[in-house]
Amino acid sequence: MKRPLFCTLTALFVASLACGAQPPATPFPTLEQTVFDSGRTVYGFFPSPPEPTFQGVLDHMQEIGRHADFLLVQQNIPWEEFLAGVEGESPKRTDIRNQIVLAEQNGLEAVFVVDPLNGLNRREFMSLPQGWQADFANPDVRATFRNFTLWVVRQFSPRYLGLASEINTYADAYPADLPNFLSLYREVYAQVKAESPETQVFVTFQWEDLNNLIPAAEEGRQPYDINWEQVEVFEPSLDLWVISSYPFVAFPGGEAIPADYYVPLLTRTDKPLAVAEGGYTSEPVGPFLGEPQDQVDYLRAIHDQIGGRLAFWVYLLLSDFDREAYAEAMRAQGLSESDANALGMFASVGLRQSDGAPKPAMQVWDEYRSADR
Repeated sequence: MKRPLFCTLTALFVASLACGAQPPATPFPTLEQTVFDSGRTVYGFFPSPPEPTFQGVLDHMQEIGRHADFLLVQQNIPWEEFLAGVEGESPKRTDIRNQIVLAEQNGLEAVFVVDPLNGLNRREFMSLPQGWQADFANPDVRATFRNFTLWVVRQFSPRYLGLASEINTYADAYPADLPNFLSLYREVYAQVKAESPETQVFVTFQWEDLNNLIPAAEEGRQPYDINWEQVEVFEPSLDLWVISSYPFVAFPGGEAIPADYYVPLLTRTDKPLAVAEGGYTSEPVGPFLGEPQDQVDYLRAIHDQIGGRLAFWVYLLLSDFDREAYAEAMRAQGLSESDANALGMFASVGLRQSDGAPKPAMQVWDEYRSADR
């Protein structure tokens, strides 16, 4: 690969497979009691099952309910469905509602991230209509981004809402477009706050990239010379600072993660922190090393260094997934072979084997969550 890909394993199949029922189009009621008011770190996963099948989704959601408090609902923007406005009915609206219904049936709440970019290649937009200009200056991109975000707010009243994921990796590739995204973010932030003052809004940043630990994306800076300016340019419109972290792309093992790797976040801001995605592979993949103990070391690094400040913590996968089954499903949806290959690099990030057998880090995760309850 010319450049390591920091992918978010989105709920690619969950929404369309979630359930056959048609939930009401009215907004979901605001919960009287929510885990987000508990005053502790809350724990979550992406909803990607070991097999992209209907039964796989149902079974896996039950398992997530046993090991987490919430689901990360990271949705790519349905451009054509939301260009005309906020209100209306469409397949994607139904899919997302079904996903939330399924989450609630399994005792899970939700953190939302609106994602305009390809989670497997942050240099490109995801599924823009043919002929659309691929940048944040495009009036259609801006209107659709805004409309979809406001629909999420009105429909679900989310406590936590991300407006794009790992935005610094896009900024590295297209620095001239960052001011366009920044102006859009500020506009939408203000609109969200006007409608839902309690919603905590953020954008996520890729931690290894911010630390200049990826040679192809270091911009001539030294390792650990953190690109704070890419974060702070969003202030004061960040309600919390949120990162993703996949340190297996930067270190030969979990024990090599520095004892102060995440600590700079504690002194750079006094706002709450969160991990919106991350993980460590438990076996070698491509040029990267990994074994089960590395996952334990990764969890301990985050917990011991910044755990006391985390509002929420997302680990990418509860269970490993079948590379070939996902690749086949992605091809059937018209996604590229390079995306399928990139996705496969995260197949062994789960805290359990694909058959549900726990890895050592599963117990560590459960212990941290139990201690915080």
